[in-house]
Formats: sequence, structure tokens, C-alpha cells
Amino acid sequence: MSGGHLLVTGFGPFPGMPANPSGVLARRLGGMPRLKALTGGRLRVRVLTTAYAAIPTELEPALAAGPAAILMIGVATRARHVRVEARARNRASRLFPDASGRIAGTLALDPEGPAERRSPVAAPALPALRRNGVAAIRSQEAGRYLCNAAYYRALATGLPVLFLHIPPVPRKPRPVGQGRRQNRADACLPMACCAVARLLLLRARLRAPGPAA
Repeated sequence: MSGGHLLVTGFGPFPGMPANPSGVLARRLGGMPRLKALTGGRLRVRVLTTAYAAIPTELEPALAAGPAAILMIGVATRARHVRVEARARNRASRLFPDASGRIAGTLALDPEGPAERRSPVAAPALPALRRNGVAAIRSQEAGRYLCNAAYYRALATGLPVLFLHIPPVPRKPRPVGQGRRQNRADACLPMACCAVARLLLLRARLRAPGPAA
């Protein structure tokens, strides 16, 4: 990989989710030899505090550090499949407090920003996940919480960025057949994320300027 690094982000706990699997997956990806080899060792992981204050204090410095591409992971409490988020919207919810107890101050994330920002990597990422054993679906709704807010900010960089929403860890045992399928999907997810990272890095190389004459 020429120039920059791959930034992988997840989230920490928030109300109703005391153990956030997105942070666990992000850290796991950070230790994968396959992903380290893919990035030439230029790999950084950041597990963000699930709070609005983390956008300027944690995400902004990570973006300023010069990544070439960004893979973002969050948990969707009601999801049953991995969701490939095609866009982030310029909106927040004033109904749900973050991990610090704060509620978004305004309904717009950026009063001067566009209504939405889209990721061109969403379309090719969907078959890449499916080829690697993950039953992923396309989503047009990243929510109105920190996942959407972080995604909206990251897409503003113009870098190759993609957000994946993963299901929560089941609290109750699943039926025998369904449990086996879920275990297989969970086992495939890290390798599938590597395939998505490869797409992001390919986009980063295509957009990088060539050497000066």
C-alpha cells in the first residue's frame, strides 16, 4: 500500500450495550496477520467512545493522522445480518443519550453540510462479504446515533470509507440449526472484513496521484 494507512474503527459500550461487539471485532482485525500483510503493517485501530464528544476528540485526530482508507464498524441492536451502509445522513436524534448521558444538541450534525453523504464502496462490498460467507444486506439507513454521526464525518474526508453494522451477540441460546449458522457467520466475518479492506485500499490506490514528472 502506497501512502497512508488503513484506519479501522469500532465503538465502546453505550446504554443497553455494555459489551460492544464492534470494538471487539475492530481489535481482532488489528491483530490479524492477513490484514497486517495486506496493509504492509500500516494499520491502525481506534475504538471510539460512544459519545458525541468523541467526534472532535477521538475521531478527528484519527482522521488528521492521514489514513488512506477507513473501515468503520458499529453494532445495530436489532440487526440479524451484517448491514452495508450506503450513506450517512446529516441528522441526529434527540431521543437517545450517548454513553456520557448527553443528547445531541441539534437535529443537524452539520448545519452547513449536505443532507447526506454516500460511499461508492458500498456496492462492491456487498458481494465481497457474501463471497466470504457473510449474509450481508445493503442498508440506506445508518440510524441517527453515533454510528451515523461518525460515518457522516468520515465521508467528508473524500477518502474511501465504508461502515458495516454488525448484529449484537445473542443473549439467549439460538435453536440448534440457527446457532450453527450464526457461528459460521461470526467465524467468517473477520476474513470478510479483510476482503472489504482490500476493496477500500484498491480505491485508495486508484485515487492516489501518480509520481510527478
